[in-house]
This record gives sequence, structure tokens and C-alpha cells, in this order.
Amino acid sequence: MSTNNQKIGQLIYQIRQERGLTQSEFAKRLKTSQSAVNRIEQGKQNLSLDTISRVSTALGRNIVSLNPGSLGFEIEGGHELHGEIIMKTSKNASVALLAGSLLNRGTTYLEQVPQIEEVFRIIEVLQSIGVRVRWIKGDLEIKPPARLQLENINVESAKKTRSIIMLMGALIHRYKEFSLPYAGGCSLGKRTIAAHKYSLERFGANIKTISGEYRVTVKKQEPGQITMYETGDTATENTLFAAAMAKGKTIIRFASSNYMVQDVCLFLQKMGVRIDGIGTSTLTVHGVSEIHKRVHYAASEDPLEAMLFITAAVLTNSNIKLNRCPIDFLELELLKLQKMGLKFTFSPEYTAKNGHTSLFDITTHHHGILTALDDKIHAMPYPGINMDNLPFFVPIAAIAKGETLIHDWVYEDRAIYFTELNKLGAQVRLLDPHRVIVAGPTKFKAAEVICPPALRPAAIILTAMLAAPGKSVLRNVYSINRGYESLVERLQELGARINTLHDL
Repeated sequence: MSTNNQKIGQLIYQIRQERGLTQSEFAKRLKTSQSAVNRIEQGKQNLSLDTISRVSTALGRNIVSLNPGSLGFEIEGGHELHGEIIMKTSKNASVALLAGSLLNRGTTYLEQVPQIEEVFRIIEVLQSIGVRVRWIKGDLEIKPPARLQLENINVESAKKTRSIIMLMGALIHRYKEFSLPYAGGCSLGKRTIAAHKYSLERFGANIKTISGEYRVTVKKQEPGQITMYETGDTATENTLFAAAMAKGKTIIRFASSNYMVQDVCLFLQKMGVRIDGIGTSTLTVHGVSEIHKRVHYAASEDPLEAMLFITAAVLTNSNIKLNRCPIDFLELELLKLQKMGLKFTFSPEYTAKNGHTSLFDITTHHHGILTALDDKIHAMPYPGINMDNLPFFVPIAAIAKGETLIHDWVYEDRAIYFTELNKLGAQVRLLDPHRVIVAGPTKFKAAEVICPPALRPAAIILTAMLAAPGKSVLRNVYSINRGYESLVERLQELGARINTLHDL
């Protein structure tokens, strides 16, 4: 009969294999020896709670059953950061490319996909419907079957990610009728699928939401020209997937031109789909009848991850270097921060592996007292401040002298979560579901906080805790692990004093 150590060891071995890690690579993540990893996997080593915690963090997945909300971070804040760090591949581009891989009946290779919860959930969904997905040293190999088994879809995994909705654009080319579980993801108020529904209707898809699932019937037609109901990222991506194999030419107006949409366009071009107007709000897609290719693609780095590290540097008044940052999707954010009194230096520009996106390295510098901007800070579709970068201005405004009005007009509930920073000593006053006034300067103080169920509001609490002297505890951090790979280890590399907590 297997002991608990043997059962856990076998599970660790299986997850390590799924992640495409060798024992040596896994040992480096654990900061231990390969022989120790071998003993763990064979069930020959007693596992302490601390060891289980470190293994779970290194694998990006809980390896034992945990009580709900038990995963947390313990942070000793108030310390300056130092060193340099390389930005990871974009999370939002990666999940979109995983959905788009269903268009290809050949083999798709995606390079350096972030190993995060959001990606794991989409992979679990794809595997459940018969797609062969495997990790090869950080890259993903994706091979679809001749026939997808939608009837076997992993409903639990699908409901944990809003990205599931992006499968529709590809599936309308394979089925006349199908169902998908209702989309989940961050809890950010009412998030309709109207933009997806209205654009896909132009391709002949009729979408109804019934009993917690989307039911789709398809009578294919040529849309010709589409005006997007809103300039949404995922809606534009879904429309691109539908247009990729639609007959004739599809013109998409008021399209998002954000970073992940540009990666999707470049990816589709690798699959033989010609797209004019990449980086603009009008895209012209020349559809193809079939895609059966061996495709390799490397998405660009994540500007939202760069903004998290920039915020951490600003709040801790640190001098650090951030390598491989997408300049076009950070330029306005950096300008606003410079006008508040922050100082940065930049390397010459160079090109990402996708052959298109411009990158540079950013070095942050020590600063004095910041000054609040006279104007409100609000997000806009690209080239405005990114919707998901806006929350990071809240803790930064908290350490600036004066008052800052921050207008988060997209999501009904996200601004409400900003007031959680008050538990750490900030002065954030909610005006309505979309607007807050942040008064400063204030000094953050240590506290224990439960993560809100939304990625960016949770991330700004983490950055504030790095600046708060003393020990803080951030609980229920699943929402953060959805969007950032190995965040604890990478912050530790910069000198942050942070540990992962697990309660069995």
C-alpha cells in the first residue's frame, strides 16, 4: 500500500512532467539538489509543510488539498529592492493564442508560454476535448485531433477563466452546433458578451446563454464589414479567429489594437492569413479555407507585468532594471509617472522575437516626494493608458503629495476594491463604482488582507505591502497566480522578503 509520501511524490512527478521540467530544472527552482528531488518523487523523504509549500510554488499548482483561500503570502515590507529582472511573455496574448491554435489542424508551437493558473486552466480545457498539449522546456506543443470531443469538456476548469469564450471564434468553423460553459475569471461587475455576440452573429453564429452555458448554432455567412460593438480585446480576438477562415475579405472597424491583439494578428499571419492594418483600429482579414501547418510563434513580453515591477520599484524607492519591456504599451504610463516626479532611464529600442513589437530596458531611480497630477488619471483603448495598468496608479498616487482622481470607467466593481489599500494606511475615497480620490502622501503600514477576487486589485495590495514596514499577510492569492509566473521567486531575486504560506 502506498504511503502519503509516495502518493504525493507520484503527483509531484506527474505535474513536473506536465510542466516539461527535468529533475535538474525543478531542483534549481526548489534551490535543492537533483538527488533530493529524486527522493521526494520516490516517496523516500518526509515532507514538511514548508517543503510542500515550496514545491507547490515551484510547480505553480497546489499538490495537496488545501482549505479554500489557504494560499497566501507573508511579506516583510519596507525594504529597498535591487538588481534586474526579465519580463515574461504576455499572459493575455498567450491565452488568446491557445484558443486560436484550434484553427490549425497541424501542429502549433508557442514559445515560452507563462506557467500560470490562467494558462493551466485553458490547457486543461483543450486536453479534455482531445487536444494533445505538452510542455517542452517552457514551450508548448499543441496538436488537435481529427475530431474534437466537446462533450468531454472540463467544465470546472472552463468556469475558472473568462478566456474560454475565445474558443467560439475557432469552433464556429468546426461545428454547426455546440455549447461552452459560462465564462468566469475576475469578479469585476457586469461583464457582458455583447461585443462577442454581435460580431460573431455576422458570421452566422447565434449565441444564447442558457443554464450556465453558451449554446451556439451556426449557419455560416460572409460578414463583409463589421463594426465592433465596443473596442474590446477579447472580442476583437474572437472576431479575428472567425474572420481567419471566413470566405472572402472581412473588414473589422473599431477593433482593439492592443498588444495581445497585435500578437494574435501576427500569429494568424504565420498560419497563412493575410491581415492589413495591424496596430490600427481597422483590420482587413483575408480568410483562408483551411489551416494545416507547422507553426512556431513567440508572443511579445507583458507590459502589465512590467507595470507591476515598476510600481514595486516606485513604492519601495528602489533602483532596479527591468529588461524586455514593450515600449509602445508603457510609454504614456511612464510619461505620467515622470510628470509626478519619478526618474527613469531607457536603453536603445530593440525588437521582440515576434519580429514586430519594440522593446527597451527600463531602469528606475531613487526619487523624492512625488506630486499628484492636476488632471485625472483614466484608461483608454490603446494608445491610451492600458485598462489593466490603471490600478497601479492608485498605490503610486497614495505616496504622492496632493489628491488624485482616478476614473476606472470600464468595470463597475473594480474601483471598490481599490479601497482595500486603506487597510494598509492609504487614503482612498470611493466616489462611485467607477471613481476614487487618492490623498497623499501617506506611509503604508503592515496589515493582514484577503485578496479581492480580481487580478490587478490584488496585485496592487501586494506592491503596497512591499512598501509597508513590518510583516503583512496577503491571503487567498489565487487571483494573483492567475496572471504572474513565479512572482514570489522573482521578487525574492530583487531582494523582497516574501514567503508563500500554505495551510493543509
